[in-house]
Amino acid sequence: MTPLVTPRPGRAGARRRTGRAGRARRTRAAAALLAAFGASAGLLLAAPGPARAGANLVVNPGFESARSADALPTCWEKSGWGNNDFTVSTTDAAQAHSGGRALAVSVTRRVDGDRKVLMKEDSSCAPAVTPAHQYDLSLWYRSTTPDASVTVFRHDVKAGWQYWTDLKSLPVSAAYARAEVRTPVVPPGTDQITWGVSVYGVGTVVTDDYDMEDATQPGGGAVCTAGDACTKGTWAVMPFRNPVRSMHSVVLHNGKVLLVAGSGNDPELFKAGTFTSALYDPRTGGMKTVPTPVDMFCAGHVQLSDGRVLIMSGNKAYPAADGSHGYEGFKDSYVFDPATESYVKTNDMNEGHWYPSATILGNGDVISFGGLKEDSTGSVTAEKFSQAQQKWLPRTEVNQTWSYWGLYPSMILMQDGRLFYSGSHVFGNGTPGGGAAVYDYGANRITDVPGLQDKDHRDQSMSVLLPPAQDQRVLTMGGGNVNSNPEASRLTDLIDLKQPNPAYVPGPPLPQGTVDQGQGPKPETGAQGKMYVSAVLMPDGKVLETGGGLHDRADPVFEASFFDPATNGFQAGLATDPVPRTYHSSAFLLPDGRVMAVGDNPGNGTFDDHVSIYTPPYLYKGARPQITAVANNRWQYASTQRITVDRPVVKAELIRPAAVTHSSDPNQRFVDLPMTVGTDGTTIDLNVTSNPNLAPPGWYMLFAVDANGVPSVASWVHLGGPEALAAAAAPAVHGFARHMTGEVKGPGQQRSHEPVSPQIAGCDRHYGEANVCVPTVFPKAVAATTEARCTWLKEHGYGRLRLNGRADPLGLDLDGNGVACG
Repeated sequence: MTPLVTPRPGRAGARRRTGRAGRARRTRAAAALLAAFGASAGLLLAAPGPARAGANLVVNPGFESARSADALPTCWEKSGWGNNDFTVSTTDAAQAHSGGRALAVSVTRRVDGDRKVLMKEDSSCAPAVTPAHQYDLSLWYRSTTPDASVTVFRHDVKAGWQYWTDLKSLPVSAAYARAEVRTPVVPPGTDQITWGVSVYGVGTVVTDDYDMEDATQPGGGAVCTAGDACTKGTWAVMPFRNPVRSMHSVVLHNGKVLLVAGSGNDPELFKAGTFTSALYDPRTGGMKTVPTPVDMFCAGHVQLSDGRVLIMSGNKAYPAADGSHGYEGFKDSYVFDPATESYVKTNDMNEGHWYPSATILGNGDVISFGGLKEDSTGSVTAEKFSQAQQKWLPRTEVNQTWSYWGLYPSMILMQDGRLFYSGSHVFGNGTPGGGAAVYDYGANRITDVPGLQDKDHRDQSMSVLLPPAQDQRVLTMGGGNVNSNPEASRLTDLIDLKQPNPAYVPGPPLPQGTVDQGQGPKPETGAQGKMYVSAVLMPDGKVLETGGGLHDRADPVFEASFFDPATNGFQAGLATDPVPRTYHSSAFLLPDGRVMAVGDNPGNGTFDDHVSIYTPPYLYKGARPQITAVANNRWQYASTQRITVDRPVVKAELIRPAAVTHSSDPNQRFVDLPMTVGTDGTTIDLNVTSNPNLAPPGWYMLFAVDANGVPSVASWVHLGGPEALAAAAAPAVHGFARHMTGEVKGPGQQRSHEPVSPQIAGCDRHYGEANVCVPTVFPKAVAATTEARCTWLKEHGYGRLRLNGRADPLGLDLDGNGVACG
């Protein structure tokens, strides 16, 4: 490393504050943080405890050894990045906590970036660590700024030194205070770490007497006696049925699940104006139907910061049999209130958006792209819902690039407020360029991101921000193309958005299972994978992928696996859902740590109303830890929050509840909560990120996980909100992805729409009802003959299909009686 010359990953405020108002706000924030710190600081330290078990692994922890009189202490070095003015100095004994020296970092002017002093990245200076272990880090400090945190870098034996994580915000403190925090489990391939304090706001932080000790909690040695369930988990089909043809699944902060159907892809229900939703309560097993004002079939949805669900657009019309128009979206928007269990109308959007994206931003606003307009053309209008005004803003108040992002484009919020379009979408080809992009809303420009494999066959793939969100890595899995109808893909792609110039790299192929192509399940072969993938972030830090199909609305694949972000590999061979889960299916995490799966809507127009529940292997490993108390369930950013547990745990995290449809939930995220553990092992202070872009405001499930990977039942906590955001200190934002070399596009010429084929859904409307999808292109293995096509339709349960008019483009009515395959 070349200190202060080559920028390295660091922290930067998301916005600049200048003038009297900015200084006043900063003063209020510092006072609020100091008051919060005073209410809780020292409680852990005051508790009596055993003697320290381990040796201090920090070299020169008190800075007493120096290379020369005016140099930094031995084994310490300057670092940082960005546009700021600073000084780093060694103090005298009068300012030290103990001994004769301390280190001071002062920032006197800041536009962006940070400054810090870290343990030197040297084999003789950086503490050695063991993968799978955890370490308690502590230091003594004084600070005049709330904008400081403990930052850790790690040495990967293959990739070298790299940013790891931020562990703890340091409140303002005029006198010396002790800060202590436990690292996450050290990732595989890590042999050393280095750490120190980042200062990302104007002020001074003085530190002294660093300490680092191994704090690894051994596993309890519980023996699983449940046979295959110990490694595969189990699925159970519930004895009750889903009362609605649900297309959308949302886990509410009261623990209930909102299942939204609208017309449920049933044109007869649409004609009758029968639109439905249901509420499922996992604690009682009860189902309740909810009056639904409009056809929310294929709407967009996202959880607002207060826990209500914003639902945007839906289905204005089904495709016309004569091909004059396709699906149409409407402008209407509603919020579902869990307290009243009812829908309330908002103002209208600027235009219709059937299949829109929906992403919550760090300030609580919601941004939406894509979908089909009222005339079934593609929408090029970006929409923004204002948290402050509780309404959709006029088009003129929203930055517009006039780009067509497609249907359900997966737009994932990055740690600096930009949006990453992962390349996952619905229906047809990917966007022009590399198939993925970073959109900077503030600058209103799009930068192409390379590397996504086979970008035009990622229709109804699934993308997730991998655990923890602080790592800024995205996994994209599977996919197909409803228009060309190839066999679905096994491809996976990984991208690290912390890199200066991030690009996708190939991931391990999806594991294969069995596929039912109408003649019963048979093993997948060759490159066969799946589209309609569901992916669920689990409390132990893994990702469950389950469900899917080999072709458009057909040929269910029975396979499930865990993806482990620590190893970048799949654990194949999990138990599989016995119910097919293809088009219009959802899988999502429940607060008790199990996974619920609903829906399957194959091309023949049927809908499977069975409900399945997956019990993961970790629930067969013995007793679960319990969160016995949460001191406060209303959390602010950059705060410390106390919980108690009934026995030691190794990690805690927030998981944002699901709002999923069509293999799309871009707001799904797992946020690590670094712990400060009391001497009793069961009193724990959780350190909350200062960055709302990592954890947008709203309700979260709080899990605590023991050394065996067994999670507690979740407690619900609320993070942020308008009042907390207004009082917060500056968020800590890193300078990641700032040297991208992909093609950059500014706003294009203003236009009204993107032309879209009425057959974008891959269905030939000359046959059957509007909810029946006879493929415009049959799978490659089906010969282009009437006999072969009719055999395929029969094997897939299509039944009687009347012709809509005289045209018979697929040649299915050879006897001319107006019925296909008659």
